[in-house]
Amino acid sequence: MIKQIMKTNSKQKNALLVMLLSLLIPNVMAQEPKTPTLEDLIPGGATYRSAENLFGLQWWGDECIKPEIEVVFMINPKNGKETPLTTRNIVNKALEAGNHGKLQHFHNVSFPWPKKSLMLISLPDKYIVYDFDYREIISTRPVPKEGVNRDYQPETGHVAYTIGNNLYVDDKAVTNEPQGIVCGQAVHRREFGIKKGTFWSPSGNLLAFYRMDESMVAQYPLVDITAPIAEVNNIRYPMAGMTSHQVKVGIYNPATGKSIYLNAGDPTDRYFTNISWAPDEKSLYLIELNRDQNHAKLCQYNAETGDLMATLFEEENDKYVEPQEPIIFLPWDSSKFIYQSQKDGFSHLYLYDTSGKQLRQLTEGEWLVKEVLGFDAKKKEIIIASTEFSPLQSNLFRVDIKTGARTPLGSGEGVHSGKLSPSGRYLIDQYSSPSVPRSINILDVQSGKSVNLLTAADPFAGYKMPSIETGTIKAADGKTDLYYRLVKPADFDPNKKYPAIIYVYGGPHAQMVTNGWQNGARGWDIYMANKGYILFTVDGRGSDNRGLDFENVTFRQLGIEEGRDQVKGAEFLKSLPYVDGNRIGVHGWSFGGHMTTALLLRYPEIFKVGVAGGPVIDWGYYEVMYGERYMDTPQSNPKGYKECNLKNLAGNLKGHLMIIHDDHDDTCVPQHTLSFMKACIDARTYPDLFIYPCHKHNVSGRDRVHLHEKITRYFEDYL
Repeated sequence: MIKQIMKTNSKQKNALLVMLLSLLIPNVMAQEPKTPTLEDLIPGGATYRSAENLFGLQWWGDECIKPEIEVVFMINPKNGKETPLTTRNIVNKALEAGNHGKLQHFHNVSFPWPKKSLMLISLPDKYIVYDFDYREIISTRPVPKEGVNRDYQPETGHVAYTIGNNLYVDDKAVTNEPQGIVCGQAVHRREFGIKKGTFWSPSGNLLAFYRMDESMVAQYPLVDITAPIAEVNNIRYPMAGMTSHQVKVGIYNPATGKSIYLNAGDPTDRYFTNISWAPDEKSLYLIELNRDQNHAKLCQYNAETGDLMATLFEEENDKYVEPQEPIIFLPWDSSKFIYQSQKDGFSHLYLYDTSGKQLRQLTEGEWLVKEVLGFDAKKKEIIIASTEFSPLQSNLFRVDIKTGARTPLGSGEGVHSGKLSPSGRYLIDQYSSPSVPRSINILDVQSGKSVNLLTAADPFAGYKMPSIETGTIKAADGKTDLYYRLVKPADFDPNKKYPAIIYVYGGPHAQMVTNGWQNGARGWDIYMANKGYILFTVDGRGSDNRGLDFENVTFRQLGIEEGRDQVKGAEFLKSLPYVDGNRIGVHGWSFGGHMTTALLLRYPEIFKVGVAGGPVIDWGYYEVMYGERYMDTPQSNPKGYKECNLKNLAGNLKGHLMIIHDDHDDTCVPQHTLSFMKACIDARTYPDLFIYPCHKHNVSGRDRVHLHEKITRYFEDYL
């Protein structure tokens, strides 16, 4: 074509050059990086991009199991070699022959029997034990399709579950309670580390369970708008200072079909938490807490009679005691156990004997134990995850029970979690770092050797992505370091002035800034930075992983000290030459919704626009366990409740505030938002309101993209 151009006249040459350029320009444009959309960035989006993962990794003895759609693989932990155990076609032949339906994938199978060629298949209406060597079904255990909270015991084959408000084991009703009394489910609104309501003994001969009497608790109405005539769905919701539920702990014996209840006395205003069994199944341990949550007791009960055998020790604090983990017995010595506590200011491990004598503190320092993963019984070591390297991280260690000596395991970077094999020899180590979306490895706990199973690629490689920085600023007390994250636009120009948005949570049990993937930045942070905003987050005092004093500086005045630290963050933003200090917005959900609303009301000269999701407005409307731990009761702390009640500040609103609430929110009930709207009407201030029907405390699924588009438009309109 070029030779032809040389032979033509100038007019023809120009026409051909234009044609060539028209062919080349689209190719150049195609090489421009794409900008990720909300559909790409938000879970529930049609094109949501997440890092590659290996789902369902688990242990079968010391062999790692990798279940996929069509095949289950066994991975040799020494070299990573994969061997097929069975295929879906093979298993489905056995299932269909027994009229049990078909498996769609292997993600609902487990391998709880080391050294036996058996796997447990969980189906909607049954459990099936399948022998993959002999390709046959060994046993089935039916479960009604309406049965939930299922708890299978592999030693005996018993299964506990609930239907409605009652507990069943196998096909027998264990309880027969009227409405208002709930059995076999999590209690105390899942506080104190409570995640379930049934607890099998080590050999599966006995079942401990919760019984919660809510009949005295006021019912809160939530409205279901999907019915032709809207229907009221009542929930039992004990608000701070009001009458709370009463809990008992039962023990059921499947062999006799009989139950007993612990003789703990009047359960009024008491919390029974962190249930654990003695290895010999003769006694049950639990941590009891008073309603003030400042006095905990480790109690031992006789499993046959229900009588109190001993109060092993007690723990008190002038603010609060918050037990989160049950005691764990040493697998090689049933006379000793591990107790996890914050009693020295950080969450650490203590070794006790069964008389209640503290033998030694196993871990100590200005860092905290995040999780106990298990034991290496042969070496007499405990495997933990802790923040010893950095409060922004979670790293894995083995700890010598006798000396307390700690040895790090795996990479020293990033945020790690692990699954330990039953023997304690091998560890599935999964982590992410600011530059690594996900890495999964098998570690030899003793030698430290590692086999990589997956290092995920950046799911947004080739996309237009912002830059992320971290650092520290001083808290409002002038001495405490706070960690922040700053997200800048991909085409950042230091000579421009950018509006800034602070994303905030601010409360306990949450940390927004980490050394994990993208330093914990969320998809919406990435999206807004690409639209030309500076996104900023600082974990102020009151947030997680910094110790008890850092957290409980907010005691009896939630939102106030946290707000002062967020103001320090805003002042830091204003000091940056590229931030427009007159255009600072704030967004958060739940506790972050409270913080967002509070910042606009207490500091209207700083924060111009806010979007508050599911906000706590009045702590007197929040539930008993959480609310009273951090605020005490309205009766004992009237000043604190008054100062933290945002309805009393409704007249201060000057900027643009949109509140978003879900109409079925059973965590932070809609009364918060509606009462605030009334207060603003009375004060002649003008917030905006948006309701998400049919959602609970957050917007999930496909609607989550809509939520973030709604939030984005509000900042685009007003910031």
